[in-house]
This record gives sequence, C-alpha cells and structure tokens, in this order.
Amino acid sequence: MTADEFRALALELPEAVEDSHMGHPDFRVGGKIFATLAHESEGGGNIKLKPEQQASYVADEPEIFRPINGAWGLRGWTHVNLPNAQELTVRQALIAAWRNTAPKKLVALLE
Repeated sequence: MTADEFRALALELPEAVEDSHMGHPDFRVGGKIFATLAHESEGGGNIKLKPEQQASYVADEPEIFRPINGAWGLRGWTHVNLPNAQELTVRQALIAAWRNTAPKKLVALLE
C-alpha cells in the first residue's frame, strides 16, 4: 500500500477531510484526527485505535502494526507499515479509527 492509497481510503469515510497537523497530512471527522501520514516519507501512517484494538491488530499482524512510542502509543495511536499492508487490512483499521473518533450521531446513522 502507498501513502496515496492510504489517503484515498481515509477520505472515502463519511465526512472525512484532509487537513494538516505539525506539517503532516491528517484525516479528520467532526474536526478530530483519526489518522495521519506523519511517517509518509518512511512509508507509514498512523491511526487512532483504542488500546484493546491496538493490542489485537499488533498481535494479529505485527509486520504491519505497532504502537507509536510513548504516551501516544499507550492511548492507542498505532503506526501502520504501509509497504507491508494490504488494502482490506488498512481499510478495516481506518474504519475502526474513524468510528473511534466520529461523532456518535454520525456513527449511529451508519449502523
């Protein structure tokens, strides 16, 4: 997967928009960040998972997912090694990150 493919998947999600945070592209819903391309030059992205989701993704596919270092990682922010990832896996992780971040009313409309 490439950064452009990651971007396209993120922007397919309802009401997702691209913005910038600390000089890196990010993806937001309801004004809140659910994913970034902070490591785009290294072939990676980041997604906002819950800690238990992060643990599951890391355990299932450690060649693709790893916690971000420090406090952000403890809160569930997870690095995605894009060159090792398949579209379906990243799509599912982005949907989880979007659901974790989107306003509850928006998520409810999709259920």
